Amino acid sequence: MNEIINYFSTIPSLHRALILVGGIAIFWMIENAFPLFKFEYKKWNHAGINIFFTLTTIVVNFVLAFILLLSADFAVEKKFGLLQWLPEIPLWLFTLIGLLLLDLIGAYLAHLVQHKTKWMWRFHLIHHTDTWIDTTSANRHHPGESVIRFVFTVFAVIISGSPMWLVFLYQSMSVVFSQFNHANISLPEKLDKIISYFIVSPNMHKVHHHYMLPYTDSNYGNIFSIWDRLFGTFTSLPKENIIYGVDTHMKTAENNQLSNLIQIPFQKHRSPQN
Repeated sequence: MNEIINYFSTIPSLHRALILVGGIAIFWMIENAFPLFKFEYKKWNHAGINIFFTLTTIVVNFVLAFILLLSADFAVEKKFGLLQWLPEIPLWLFTLIGLLLLDLIGAYLAHLVQHKTKWMWRFHLIHHTDTWIDTTSANRHHPGESVIRFVFTVFAVIISGSPMWLVFLYQSMSVVFSQFNHANISLPEKLDKIISYFIVSPNMHKVHHHYMLPYTDSNYGNIFSIWDRLFGTFTSLPKENIIYGVDTHMKTAENNQLSNLIQIPFQKHRSPQN
């Protein structure tokens, strides 16, 4: 455990980039071999749009990284936050509780609020316009959404009282798990169901990308599935009934052209069908 702490306390930026790129490469190969859906699309063209948004996310996080560092240092130095107020506990339990808290506030809550707040939804909408969900879809976030998510991450760090090594560990896990549950991979249904009781499985998250309500407003989790089950936002849908996208933007010119995707948050709001 101490080796993990030491590594993530000083993890080089190159290693963090390799985790992101390596995850995409691994799940890309797996989904080519064992696809959940056989898409009729130009995979490299589709990936180009999503990789563009991945790069903008990296830039936003890099520019604002100092705020995250200051937040973690503040929590540790001032003994502020839930983890800092705990009695002495085993390091593995400290880590698990920290990951759960960061996932709850930085991922589940952030995701839920973006769906329920109209102006935030305008930015998050870009993620849902993807009609071919695969591992590259994981980082399809408008730069505006990247800023929103970063703000929630900062709140998560302060409220949880997480040290920086734990934040880096969480972010690395979050990237890989997001690539995993977005990947167009076919797992045995029983295995996928068992996994979904602990972490967000591919089939569980694919329901969230169904094009119509109420499924769009469900299964918000990123790493741990406990939050959706605990707060009543978990739902299921047979995979053969899933249609990707969002009902307000089903035209190719709107959901598969980079220039329009960037402009969507500033276009007139469209109410989804119920």
